[in-house]
Amino acid sequence: MNLPIKKAIILAGGEGTRLHPLTYNIPKSLIPMQGKTLTELVLDILKKYGVKDIILSVGYLYKKMQDHFGDGKKFGFNISYCIEKKPKGTAGPLILLPKFKETFLMMNGDNLFDVDFEKFYKTHKDNKAIATIALTEVEDTSQYGVVKLEGQKIIGFVEKPKPAQAPSHFISSGYYILEPEVFNLVKNKEFAMLEKDVFPQLAEQGKLFGYYDPGQWFDTGTPERYEQANKEWQLK
Repeated sequence: MNLPIKKAIILAGGEGTRLHPLTYNIPKSLIPMQGKTLTELVLDILKKYGVKDIILSVGYLYKKMQDHFGDGKKFGFNISYCIEKKPKGTAGPLILLPKFKETFLMMNGDNLFDVDFEKFYKTHKDNKAIATIALTEVEDTSQYGVVKLEGQKIIGFVEKPKPAQAPSHFISSGYYILEPEVFNLVKNKEFAMLEKDVFPQLAEQGKLFGYYDPGQWFDTGTPERYEQANKEWQLK
């Protein structure tokens, strides 16, 4: 099952303060899960679809990430690093890396999502999108940013609405398919967030789309969610 996409950026630079004391001495991306590290579980998802070239966007205790993953060969990948010694935001790699020439993936390294990348990719291309966000569905919208949709087109976001006031129950899974044009949206910026600086611009331009997938999804950002993912995560 090989995607035409071969390159993925994994956002793995977070300190994971909500997971203290687990992350006092290791980056969040190296926390143990199911006998591996969290990042290795994300890599397992990409391996299933033949994605080989990985850029780890790292910051906090980044040398430990480099020591663990090296050039990626022992994990079956080609791994390189985008190092943020000073935090640049979730769009940091788009500021620091040279502009790509091809469609690529970007994902939050602390989210696990059993997404069907083939359907995700087809949706992205069929819509001629600049960016497509893989969406998951939640009951309690008050913990997340919720998307406003017109069909598959994302027209806006509502931050942490009460369920009764939410325009939908769909939220970003933290998994994205992006075109090289996104690099232009953060040009000359020192700090940029995908959620505030990139996606709202694309929504205004009518170039941002959503792809809903019912696959298992976990956000591991709190001790409770981490424990649940550790027990229940299963890649089909």
